[in-house]
Amino acid sequence: MVSIISVLLQKRAVKAENSAVKLRQENALLQAELRNSKLENEALRAGQAGLAAAKQNAEVALQHLLQVTTSSRASIRQLLSGAESLQLVADLLKSIDRISEVSEDGQ
Repeated sequence: MVSIISVLLQKRAVKAENSAVKLRQENALLQAELRNSKLENEALRAGQAGLAAAKQNAEVALQHLLQVTTSSRASIRQLLSGAESLQLVADLLKSIDRISEVSEDGQ
């Protein structure tokens, strides 16, 4: 009877040891998954911060482009106005030249 109890106790001990080994392995796997999840979480947070910075940079660039567009439109208007003024001066000079030609012919 003692040997049967001893065998049963030994089987229970082996079974318990096997369970402990399996639990240690599972614990190690879960710890590794936890580390990986933490790293992935940090990477995602960094990516979100990078995305937010990129969006902010795009907004600043957009504002600058709008300012440049407004400024360039004003410059184009000034150039067109100047070109019109130059055209008037050129027409005036042509008229003066024609008048002087007519005056020379008429003398």
